Amino acid sequence: MSAFSTFAVYFIIWWITLFVVLPFGVRTQAEENDVVLGTVESAPARFRGLRVVLLTTIVAAAIHLGWYVLSVRLGYDLDTLFGFIAPRG
Repeated sequence: MSAFSTFAVYFIIWWITLFVVLPFGVRTQAEENDVVLGTVESAPARFRGLRVVLLTTIVAAAIHLGWYVLSVRLGYDLDTLFGFIAPRG
């Protein structure tokens, strides 16, 4: 597998992980009793972008490492995975 393909898979994993990590630890303006005029109550009170990016990068790297080891090094693919879930026979 080329380096570009490996990076492309990491990039996709990173974006999916971003949307999983975004709501972690977020407190809304309503929870903080500090609603800014012109915003909705469910808007974050304090957005911590650097924290979100770092956490996303760490989690995505762990997922990507697992995928890389199973797929590239050990040779498992989707057919093998489905064989474990629903054995044929």
